Amino acid sequence: MNAGFLLDPRLSADTRPVARLDLCEARLMDDARFAWLVLVPQRAGLVEVADLTPSERTLLWHEVDRAGAALQAVATCDKLNLGALGNVVRQLHVHVVARREGDAAWPGPVWGSGAAVPYDPTARDMLVERLREALQSPR
Repeated sequence: MNAGFLLDPRLSADTRPVARLDLCEARLMDDARFAWLVLVPQRAGLVEVADLTPSERTLLWHEVDRAGAALQAVATCDKLNLGALGNVVRQLHVHVVARREGDAAWPGPVWGSGAAVPYDPTARDMLVERLREALQSPR
């Protein structure tokens, strides 16, 4: 982990750790309505993608691709949505969301769509393990 790196308290409260990648920590959004990973680069003080070095930007998008593939491997998915909004949580993080036609927010964005439905702890732990395995598998 990078010296001085601290996870934003809201990200910590809303997500659960899944796996540590080369640049990012992959975290599961605790909302059972959507299969949703959040990738947080483990570098202090990042706000924008442009704050990363060129090689870190390349690595970030590689890890976004890995996260999408992991979600597609373990969840029903018609479309992957990606976002790096930062309007509420300024710390750089990238959302990778597996969307299904007819899901709770379809066809709109997941952000601000109703109240999160926390996972049952057993179901969450099983999903975290499946995602961890999928993220470690070579593509």
